[in-house]
Amino acid sequence: MAYFAKLGNKNIVEKVISVNNSVITDSNGIEQEQLGIDFINNLYGTNDIWKKTSYNTRLGKYYDMINNKHVLSQNQSKAFRINFAGLGMVYNSTIDGFTEPQPFPSWTLNVDTGDYSAPIPRPEDDNIYQWNETSQIWIAINS
Repeated sequence: MAYFAKLGNKNIVEKVISVNNSVITDSNGIEQEQLGIDFINNLYGTNDIWKKTSYNTRLGKYYDMINNKHVLSQNQSKAFRINFAGLGMVYNSTIDGFTEPQPFPSWTLNVDTGDYSAPIPRPEDDNIYQWNETSQIWIAINS
């Protein structure tokens, strides 16, 4: 199966659908994203923006399914668009990948994994913390 994410306002993922691989394979046996986009828009009678997404790609790594478990693939050339797109995620054209929305303005994007990091690491203890954007600190909420 090939998966496609429909992008809405501000490139936010509104829908993810699958199509048969035969739909996106050209006469030379090569997968072409545009064939899938054209098929979907023709099917729905729209001209929406769709991006192909890889079901087996997470945090910039590709995983094979072996015995019903995801196992890090030895062939990382299959990693595609950093993360499998999910509802509410954002397509970032600069990195050609899907990320969660930026949680706070001060957090920075790791372009290799598509996740965000706080300006200072969260303390590693048994407390539960929440980020305070104004103070730029982690605040323990269960101590």
